[in-house]
Amino acid sequence: MTHAKLAIALAAVIGVAQLAACSPQPQQQESAQTQRQQGEYLNQLFAEYFAADLQLNPLRATFLGDHRFNDRLENPFSEEQRTRQRMLEEEYLTALDLVDVEQLSAQDLLSYQIFKRDRETAIEGLQFPTHLLPVDQFYNIAGRYAMLGSGQSAQSFNHEDDYRAWAKRMQKIPAVLDQAIVNMEKGIAAGITQPRVLMEKALPQIQAHIVDDIQDSLFFQPIVNLPDAIDMDTQQVLSELYERVITDELLPAYQRLYDFIETTYLAHARTDSYGLGALPDGQAWYAYNVRWRTTTDMSAAEIHQLGLREVARIHENIQEIMHEVGFAGDLSEFFEFTQNDEQFIYASREAMLADYQAFAAMVDTRTPQLFHADMFPQADYEIRKVERFREQSASSGSYQSPSEDGSRPGIFYLNTYDLSARPTWAKGALTLHEAAPGHHYQIALQREMTDLPRFRRFGGETAFIEGWGLYAESLGEELGVYEPYDQFGALVAELWRSIRLVVDTGIHAKGWSRQQVLDYMHANAPVAEARAVSEAERFMALPGQALAYKIGQIEIRALRTEAEDALGENFDVRDFHREVLRHGSLPLSILREQIERWVAQEAS
Repeated sequence: MTHAKLAIALAAVIGVAQLAACSPQPQQQESAQTQRQQGEYLNQLFAEYFAADLQLNPLRATFLGDHRFNDRLENPFSEEQRTRQRMLEEEYLTALDLVDVEQLSAQDLLSYQIFKRDRETAIEGLQFPTHLLPVDQFYNIAGRYAMLGSGQSAQSFNHEDDYRAWAKRMQKIPAVLDQAIVNMEKGIAAGITQPRVLMEKALPQIQAHIVDDIQDSLFFQPIVNLPDAIDMDTQQVLSELYERVITDELLPAYQRLYDFIETTYLAHARTDSYGLGALPDGQAWYAYNVRWRTTTDMSAAEIHQLGLREVARIHENIQEIMHEVGFAGDLSEFFEFTQNDEQFIYASREAMLADYQAFAAMVDTRTPQLFHADMFPQADYEIRKVERFREQSASSGSYQSPSEDGSRPGIFYLNTYDLSARPTWAKGALTLHEAAPGHHYQIALQREMTDLPRFRRFGGETAFIEGWGLYAESLGEELGVYEPYDQFGALVAELWRSIRLVVDTGIHAKGWSRQQVLDYMHANAPVAEARAVSEAERFMALPGQALAYKIGQIEIRALRTEAEDALGENFDVRDFHREVLRHGSLPLSILREQIERWVAQEAS
């Protein structure tokens, strides 16, 4: 049923309810019937939107574990795709006009508020020319496709149909890469280009997939690992098909992209500015990103000042750790010591991975202290090393959510590149953030909430998601898993997120240079050059994203403190955590409403 037909049905229901109001039928029964019908309309609307969005963005469907569209690939940079996405958002935003919010149940009202805000935010974002900046070093689409085609990501390679589906999808990649070139040309003409330093990092990532021997291509690895269940004749056919597509279509497309960036784009890429604020309408563009990422109305100037205050506060807390471990020296000397002393450097990549895995296993035995049993996700997670081809520009850690059908666990990707930049004391906070009780608990649990509309189960607000991850880092002491240097690591991790408030706004709103960012980092935190550079360039590529962590964490921590003060001895941290997580990801303003309502109920 289309939402237009749903609207007719809803109008009929409303009319019946209005007539019933004149009859002897009890008012309570009339209200319940109207509420139920309004909720049914609304939830059907959500389901239709989600289904339409997956068809428009089939790659997203694949990552959600929905393999119906595994042979399709959207062109995210085309005007057609952007127009269709805008039409979809506007259509379903308009459809909400028929909903009587006064008649909605509490849960339906919550979904309505989130859905309406998401549609409005998406429409606003489409006015900015993000598509003219299609390539960067952090989320390089060329690398993302290669990971997908390697057989080690969300695309399934179990049966012949899977292989043929990917072959069709793979054949659509050249059009996307060619569209990226067209868009970059338009960006050059409009004065909208990436900083040169980012594109210089993107080039080797693309070049890594331009191989002389097809056996070395990630795209050919599913053929190398063909399942025995596929008969030999079919294996031969698939092998020839993949070899032809990769050799004749894919590799030339990657080469075209590489050549264009190297010979044309770099000459026009920015060398004297690094932020959105320097681009046409850039200040408004960044202000939108700030609102979108933080789900607040805070200005860049307010966030910058908040960051400066938080950096100063955390420095004082680190000095307490210095005294605890008996370090004789000032803060900068302690930073240098913890950055360079051999006791904090892993002997090998394998030793680093094993240490993280052992720590995670210990944490898993203790989380029942802070979480009720129904807050443990059914999906498991594992820790993997970041792939070599993207590790130089990847963050220290990242999380990939499990598939809906449970066939793929959650994955904590651990960056083991340049061990001198990956100190042992970073282990605790990073594990709690990316795995349990951080992203894995929040995201996997949300996906398992089958009573929620799918747009909420599989959606998310950056400030909530990353705010929860950073909040989870602070739980190490309560769990009893932090030694003094682990606590130092957690403070440094929080310090980094506070520094991000300063430098992200510095780059994009205040016009800071790359060197200013690096200087501020080195002056305020223990950081090896490799990480400082990758972090600084990440902020350039993802304007506003880095703000979400600290803004979200501050709000969650504030809500916990307020709940503790209001409930006193009746406060149970497990109840608080359940209340924060049980609705899935929420905009921070709506989260506050939910927690304040819960506290009032508990206090009454």
